[in-house]
Amino acid sequence: MNLETKMSLDNTAHTGRPRLDELVPSRYAVQVGEIEVLVVSDGVLPLPTAMLGHNIDPAVRAAWLKDMFLPQDAFDWALNVVVVRSGDQTILLDAGLGLDPDLHLPRAGQLIKRLEAAGIDLASVTDVVLTHMHMDHIGGLLVDGVKDQLRPDLRIHVAAAEVKFWEAPDFSRVSMPPGFPDALRATAKRFAKEYRSYFRLFDDEYEVAPGVVVHRTGGHTPGHSVVRVASGGDRLMFAGDAVFAVGFEHPDWYNGFEHDPEEAVRVRLRLLRELADTGEQLVATHLPFPSVGRVAADGDAFRWVAAFWDY
Repeated sequence: MNLETKMSLDNTAHTGRPRLDELVPSRYAVQVGEIEVLVVSDGVLPLPTAMLGHNIDPAVRAAWLKDMFLPQDAFDWALNVVVVRSGDQTILLDAGLGLDPDLHLPRAGQLIKRLEAAGIDLASVTDVVLTHMHMDHIGGLLVDGVKDQLRPDLRIHVAAAEVKFWEAPDFSRVSMPPGFPDALRATAKRFAKEYRSYFRLFDDEYEVAPGVVVHRTGGHTPGHSVVRVASGGDRLMFAGDAVFAVGFEHPDWYNGFEHDPEEAVRVRLRLLRELADTGEQLVATHLPFPSVGRVAADGDAFRWVAAFWDY
């Protein structure tokens, strides 16, 4: 099936052929005015729960996990990627993990086969937008054979501050499991080397396609960016790693992957206030798939209101 068929609003089970190893298709379509948005699951990342908030009392974190019926030691972070169709452009927002066997994350890195299952040819992708250059956002483009399938005129949009940061990244404020800093450095270095000629750098914001604008926020990394999609009065934000599942109730908790935790908190609060004020839809990398919902103010914090699946 072609892209137009697959990215329709029909999220029912009869779209496409079901995979024998998946209970439901790992994609979910949303219409934003005239713009088509498809959330695609790259899989899940089992990570220590301490990374949800390393600046708070472990007992407080344990109580939140208990209230959410989540395990105390480690749980699965969703890993979502987005495909946007605006006019004649097909835009990939982030690229998933790819393959890194040394970190033992075999349940992620599913993006390429899931794009294929959704009828999306890599050669049809005109643009890639990177929210940042952590390996779970760029690794899919480093999978063997992928680069050869991409268009020679592909444009990869990334903040200039992000590229600069990864030339000599600072990991002094993060709280990651062993092995991750080295893997992140190596992946970003390899990615910059292989794809530098495709880069289209921007400073603060850039309109990638009609109604699709990338904005640098900083915080999580110096060049971390969000993508705002707007058409016909409808709006949706892809927030990358600015918001995690715990961040609605506890926006002041430091995530282990944040290179500037204090700035990340300021960014998170600003974006959550904006989303609560506008009522626009939110998708984020590590919210549970399909990660489509809205934000409501709840006293001094916020509340995640997941969309009812059209499935």
